[in-house]
Amino acid sequence: MNTDALPILYHYFAARGRAKFDGRDELERWREPRIVHHLDRVRAASPFYRELWGDRPTPDWRGFPEIDKQAMMDNFDRLNTAGIRKEEAMGLALEAERTRDFTPEIGGLTIGLSSGTSGSRGLFLVSRRERLAWTGTILARVLPGSLLQRHNIAFFLRADSNLYGSVRSRRVAFEFYDLLNPLEEHVARLNAQNPSVLAAPPSMLRLLAERLRTGELRIAPGHLVSMAEVLDPLDRVVIEEAFGRRIHQVYQCTEGFLGATCPHGTLHLNEDVVHIEKEYVDRERGVFTPIVTDFVRFAQPIVRYRLDDLLTESTKPCLCGSPFTAIERIEGRSDDLFVLPREDGGGFVTLFPDYVSRAIIGASAHIEAYRAEQESPSRLIVELQTDTQTGFGQAEADVRRAVAELCGRIGAVVPAMEFAPYRFVPDGTKLRRVRRRFAVDERMEPV
Repeated sequence: MNTDALPILYHYFAARGRAKFDGRDELERWREPRIVHHLDRVRAASPFYRELWGDRPTPDWRGFPEIDKQAMMDNFDRLNTAGIRKEEAMGLALEAERTRDFTPEIGGLTIGLSSGTSGSRGLFLVSRRERLAWTGTILARVLPGSLLQRHNIAFFLRADSNLYGSVRSRRVAFEFYDLLNPLEEHVARLNAQNPSVLAAPPSMLRLLAERLRTGELRIAPGHLVSMAEVLDPLDRVVIEEAFGRRIHQVYQCTEGFLGATCPHGTLHLNEDVVHIEKEYVDRERGVFTPIVTDFVRFAQPIVRYRLDDLLTESTKPCLCGSPFTAIERIEGRSDDLFVLPREDGGGFVTLFPDYVSRAIIGASAHIEAYRAEQESPSRLIVELQTDTQTGFGQAEADVRRAVAELCGRIGAVVPAMEFAPYRFVPDGTKLRRVRRRFAVDERMEPV
């Protein structure tokens, strides 16, 4: 038996068992001492965190200072517990990107490079033990049915990794698809593989759905998984109609395996491996920014790490009975909030990406794809793909009216709007349907 198989199986069954906690109280009683123990180990091994936390007692860890991606990268050498230098790790990661060979390690640690959706490069380190724990957990949360069944997985990502290679076994066939390769190559490989599980960013799933409708792609996966990008409601409809399957989601980033959908299709946070504090941006709607503490990862500890994502928690309990927080949707990044001048001249107001998406989608039945980018507080560029040329002109008028109505509801000046045909070419970067392209300064703070 593969030496990795037993620890993977252990973590697989452990993760399935933890999903059956009898409510939040039992989860908290199990989780809190593990977090404190983990942070004691981090304090002893990481000079950065030891200095950052000072003499604050570990049980008071919720009062520790927050960090973000910039702080993690600036202090990489002293933050990680494996003695890995940022320069060395970055060199290896960049060489892997150039050669597309992602197998080299440093001191037994997997090295990865992530740009996320912000465009700034980030490094991640994962030890062998953490890699096997991740593998068992993700198999438990993502694979349909049992691990004892046979699964044939097609997995699309910007970069391969030893992390993902751990999934391969006698019962799990796992094929990595490089997003940088041509779509025609992907279609040919998929037809040959005929996967039972298809996992990809929604932008790629959308392209494959279109090839499925033309007959070029001839596969019928029993399980669809969306990952790495925000799943837009319009894309969800097109993909699910084409494949005839419900899309499941994985919420994962450099900072950890944060969530996955249950059999009922509800996205739940993985609160048995990460603790997520909620900093509410809109408490009434349940929109919050997550502050993550991963109490499994040790090589590169993630403690009170602020993400830029915006999540909306569900107001209804999930039928699956999971004690883990249910998420209604991932709205996008907090720095993609639109900032618009108030109509009365008294400052600025903000607009959530989800409102922009739904205004555009709801404006016209002709719209098949879109992208909205706010270039400045007074200028908005909208790309549209419509079913007919006649539909484009009508869709443009409908979107103008919908955006004007939305701005009217929040008391904002309607921005000047420019329209263009929708363009998307897979290039390894994450698709953001709604994006703000300028920084907010103090005078633009909402009032």
